[in-house]
Amino acid sequence: MTAHVLLLAGTAEARDIARLLSAIPALRVTASLAGVTSEPAPVTAETRCGGFGGAAGLARWLSTEHIAALVDATHPYAARMAGNAATAAAMTGTPHLRLLRPAWACEPHWQTVPDLPAAAAALPAGARVLLTTGRKGLEPFLARTDLRLSLRVIEPLADLPSHVEQIAARPPFSLDDEVSLLRGRGITHIVSKNSGGSGRAKLDAAARLGLAVLMVARPAPPTGPVATTPEEAVAWVMRTIETFG
Repeated sequence: MTAHVLLLAGTAEARDIARLLSAIPALRVTASLAGVTSEPAPVTAETRCGGFGGAAGLARWLSTEHIAALVDATHPYAARMAGNAATAAAMTGTPHLRLLRPAWACEPHWQTVPDLPAAAAALPAGARVLLTTGRKGLEPFLARTDLRLSLRVIEPLADLPSHVEQIAARPPFSLDDEVSLLRGRGITHIVSKNSGGSGRAKLDAAARLGLAVLMVARPAPPTGPVATTPEEAVAWVMRTIETFG
């Protein structure tokens, strides 16, 4: 009998999990993408896009599709989705795992702040800021008209104020490219999320140039099992299927 696994995707780790799970004949894998970007990186699995309608909608989907295991491999800062996944799993009794890549170790020139509003408040007047925190939660920065913001996004946003310059680019970025970007725009501060993983070239470039880094702390993960690598997640799925199958 084929076991159906739901993978909440959108990260490089999720793509690795999808590839590994899809190679196992006893599994059917559905990868769910939020649909934020119009051209997401391909996933080696059956794919669905868009939300579920909160925790209750996800719970209905888990029940209707007879999901045997739920793997949440969304971004470490996708707190709402992670919370909905944990709640829906508890509502339906679905085994649930959160994949969280390890955070970057804090460095002496970083200032850790609890959230995006705190990061915006901590920036000094006149700062030239590279903002790499994504398209959500921009309001506190947009209100700081005394700053010059370079906002890096995968897809451009509309109707931004004049003190915001957009940089539409898709990772990965090399260290040399990041150094050139920071120098060329006269950046004095970087605001980043502690996403972990390999995409830290901007932080290495900041260290090379002696720039200040405001690092937004990670949200607390939901309670329950956590894996740190795709291989750990796949091993958990196989144990779960054997136990509950």
